[in-house]
Amino acid sequence: MTVKEVQEAVDQWINTIGIRYYNELTNTAILMEEVGEVARLMARLYGEQSFKRKEQEASAKDDLADEMADVLFVLVCLANQTGIDLTEALEKNLQKKSIRDAERHANNEKLKP
Repeated sequence: MTVKEVQEAVDQWINTIGIRYYNELTNTAILMEEVGEVARLMARLYGEQSFKRKEQEASAKDDLADEMADVLFVLVCLANQTGIDLTEALEKNLQKKSIRDAERHANNEKLKP
């Protein structure tokens, strides 16, 4: 699926099953909530934090994938609501980073193998 197709699929889902978009402020709050859920799982899977007794590490990677998809979904909702073409935005962002960071990372001693 291309980014454009993702934006179209989310828009179709929102306007049929979802009925309508939440307002932009509500979706921003939901985005923060979803990012927090990703952070919680990352801290347990890859950080020093341990799982609570009722949580199961075995399903945590599946949960992480689902939470990341939730973040993407809400971000796409916000892009659709604000008229952002994410394909164009990502292309411009990568170009900006390529120019800005052309030598920055290559010269970073912390990144050398």
